[in-house]
Amino acid sequence: MGCKVNSYELDLIRQSFAKEGYREVPFEEKADIYVVNTCTVTNIADRKSRQMLHRARKENPAAIVCAIGCFVDNLGSADIDPAIDLAIDNRAKKDCVKHIEAYLRDRTETTGQRVIRGEKDVFSERPPLLTPGRTRADIKIQDGCNQFCSYCIIPYARGRIVSRDEEDTMREIVTLAESGIKEVVLVGIHVSSYGKDRGEEPQEALLRLLTRIQMIRGIERIRLSSIEPRIMTEEFVSGIAKLTKLCPHFHLSLQSGCDKTLKEMNRRYTTAEYRESVERLRRHFREPAITTDIIVGFPGETTEDFATTVSFVKEIGFYQIHVFPYSKREGTVAAKRKDQVPDAEKKARSKELLLLTAEQARAYREKFIGQEEEILLEETTEQDGKTFWVGHTMRYVEGIVREDKSLPQAAGMLIKGRFTGASGGRLLLQSDDPS
Repeated sequence: MGCKVNSYELDLIRQSFAKEGYREVPFEEKADIYVVNTCTVTNIADRKSRQMLHRARKENPAAIVCAIGCFVDNLGSADIDPAIDLAIDNRAKKDCVKHIEAYLRDRTETTGQRVIRGEKDVFSERPPLLTPGRTRADIKIQDGCNQFCSYCIIPYARGRIVSRDEEDTMREIVTLAESGIKEVVLVGIHVSSYGKDRGEEPQEALLRLLTRIQMIRGIERIRLSSIEPRIMTEEFVSGIAKLTKLCPHFHLSLQSGCDKTLKEMNRRYTTAEYRESVERLRRHFREPAITTDIIVGFPGETTEDFATTVSFVKEIGFYQIHVFPYSKREGTVAAKRKDQVPDAEKKARSKELLLLTAEQARAYREKFIGQEEEILLEETTEQDGKTFWVGHTMRYVEGIVREDKSLPQAAGMLIKGRFTGASGGRLLLQSDDPS
């Protein structure tokens, strides 16, 4: 559950189980062991984590139910849900299989709950992640956060920033390239802090890492996950613009287009600084895809504040916006505020922004109709009784191309062509270079 970092970590755990001879079954089937990789970013995420744990317990009351991740980090040992047998925090969950097997050996009718906590602020080395059949892979390069935004519990759950060893990262990507991976996405809890715990400037550390990945044979694309606008200095942007494999797709976290709200969120940048970052990217890259997150209904956000955000969104012209109604998170500064926005108002504001982002996304995609582009084939889909390959451009615009068995089409191939039209949020590619 939750973010890309959780997804990456769960894939490693899945790989560890398979190595030890375990067989994975769909969650709906009866299993001997249930592992739920939890999220705690909001109260809703907490509730969904608890629901999934209780669902596992109901599926097989005799099974071992293991909770791992942020939900565990944010609870005291005395507060562990009764549905859980074994609770493992983020720092210890890489050894999930080992801890479960130890619990199995010790298990009796009177064995109670067990809580495992790992060493804080350490990025432990782990085996390379193998992803057979995939074309894209997430690569975790960083963990933890020192930002303490007023609405966020993650610094308390994940701990302080810690960066992965550069050589360890490179080994994993080389292994993935050898297994057929064509695109890597650098992920973390706060990627913009990468290298800071080692005394480096994040821009310098990231640029060096990206430059080294560019040289790996077999990797065709490099993508950055969510990053802060402050990292987009002139030196950094001009440096990454020289990397031909770096995707011109930048998820610059915004959260609000109103300076008053940004300050109360403790976001540490202004809309003027955000605008400058976007302008730099557009100077150095052709039609870069700018995507973002926005929280609506933050405590104290007035109708005028929200209107300011809408105006800023229109000015910037995003490709996509992930819209989140503010969700009170106990334990944060914002949760204590008395000026909470009513749910009905948050819902109305979310709807307005979702309509706006749908309009902006369509306008951005349509810029590429008639242009030569290249998509990385990922999977097939059926549409109107015909089979199409689905893939994405470097800007993460989804495209489809008609399957042609006379041509060498397969997952992981790069197909060039011209976009001729749009269908259901995807662009239609007329292939002119199947090689």
